Amino acid sequence: MTLTKRLLLGSLILVIALVTGIVAIAGSRLQSRLAAETRQELEREARLVSSEWTPQVDADSLANVAGKAIGRRVTLIDTNGTVIGDSDFDGEDLHHLQNHSTRPEVIAARRDGTGSSMRPSVSDGDAEIYVAVRHGSANQVVRVSVATTKFREIVGGAQHDVLVAGLIALVGALLIGFLFSRSVSRPIVELRDVARAIAAGELDRRPSLSAPGEIGDLALALHRMTEQLAARLAALESEDALLNAVIESLDEGIVAVSPRADVVRLNQSARRLLGLTHSAPFSIDQLPQDRLIRDSVRGAMNGMAIEPAELSIDERTLLVTARPLPDGGAVLAVMDLTTRRRLETIRRDFVANVSHELKTPLTVIGGFAETLRDPDLSSNDRHRFLEVIETNTRRMQRIVDDLLDLSRYESGGWRPNVSSNDIAGVVADTLLGVQRTADAKGVELVAEIPAGLRTDADPTALRQILSNLVENAIRYTAKGRIRVSAAIPPAGGTTLSVTDTGTGIPREHLGRIFERFYRVDSARAREEGGTGLGLAIVRHLVETHGGWVRAESVVGQGTTIVVHFPPKSASNSTQA
Repeated sequence: MTLTKRLLLGSLILVIALVTGIVAIAGSRLQSRLAAETRQELEREARLVSSEWTPQVDADSLANVAGKAIGRRVTLIDTNGTVIGDSDFDGEDLHHLQNHSTRPEVIAARRDGTGSSMRPSVSDGDAEIYVAVRHGSANQVVRVSVATTKFREIVGGAQHDVLVAGLIALVGALLIGFLFSRSVSRPIVELRDVARAIAAGELDRRPSLSAPGEIGDLALALHRMTEQLAARLAALESEDALLNAVIESLDEGIVAVSPRADVVRLNQSARRLLGLTHSAPFSIDQLPQDRLIRDSVRGAMNGMAIEPAELSIDERTLLVTARPLPDGGAVLAVMDLTTRRRLETIRRDFVANVSHELKTPLTVIGGFAETLRDPDLSSNDRHRFLEVIETNTRRMQRIVDDLLDLSRYESGGWRPNVSSNDIAGVVADTLLGVQRTADAKGVELVAEIPAGLRTDADPTALRQILSNLVENAIRYTAKGRIRVSAAIPPAGGTTLSVTDTGTGIPREHLGRIFERFYRVDSARAREEGGTGLGLAIVRHLVETHGGWVRAESVVGQGTTIVVHFPPKSASNSTQA
């Protein structure tokens, strides 16, 4: 029920209760007041009749005359209770009246001088008021009575008037109550609507009223509360946005778990590392089914700090740490150690490979140098040993030079000086430099370069890339054909391909052939004189230009190395 209806109903009940009370109380009091005044008047009239009642006056005649004069029933009672005069009865009727010595008013009058009572009349049954006074020193009594019918008429009229006035007052009260309730409920309803809107998140809503008194104070308080709430929510949103930005910027995965064992927040790194796709919140049962993760989360939720531990998920090495939260939840931190462990493996392999690559020529050089100390060594053997020493020295020099170049490329100390190059000319010069080696192995060199095709690259780097790729192809091709081709892909730039018909590379090795010192067949590579750094240098040179390199191979059929150089604008932006 609305406030207006409640106020109107309250006003209606109040007015009805007041009118009912007034009618009941006023009727009762009016009737009592009329009865009291009538008794006094009847007593005066009875004393007046008593003063006229003398022995010489006929009692019945006096009763008739007095009753007619005052408009009352006048009864004169003898000392023995016999009615000797009555204004309402004459003749035989008078003699048949009952003895009145037992009437309450007569008994009281003889005892106290005055008596009264109100009871139904024995003769006609209507309620009457009787007042009796003692006459003289004898026990004669003068009684005057009047019917109460007029009292009821007066009281009924008065009550009717009060009811009419009450109805008028009720209509007026309802009208005033309606107007008052409207004036009170309208601002309250507005404040209610504004409060509901604020609770629903509409913090731009404000109460429009400006009223005096408590309603105005409430509107002002609501206005200030909304402003403070909006300011605090803005601050919280700003802090939450900052926290989200910080969490999302971390490479470390963060997973927040509530006391109800639900994941309530996680960043993209956590989704990527743990392979999660569910929208938060979701149960921790959706986390990877790894015992270490489950035990870490459960332990942290029980208040224990879990020490970092490593596990492997989907070929990733992860470091998992869990810490409890004050409210009973937990935070799970996941760090990806895959790259670090791979770099550590590469570093160990690099150290082992460098040591191995340098150990062999150093051993050869040391052994033959010691042999040269023999004074009985023939001139031919001495010359042959010196050639071996020189060959291994040059091999070590190439390894050191390639390592220095690779270190310079990887450290960012070298930047390509990009210019436009005639691909056909560069390829021709490269093939000419290895023609003798290819002829010695029976390998045919073929160039398929469209006329006038040019590429944007550093000239020295371009020659080194082609030289390394062609030499590497010759090294692993006993007999057959090596084809160098070029094309312009739809995306722009230039693509160079070196295809051989050699032994090919197994699929499991294709992803690692661009690593330093990585060889599919180490023994054969050393026999051919390779340093194991050529393809690593090619990759870094191409990537420094902003391009890419990939290998395609089929065992027993050959290998194709594809190099892509971007347009000059893209290359320059990549270098910047």
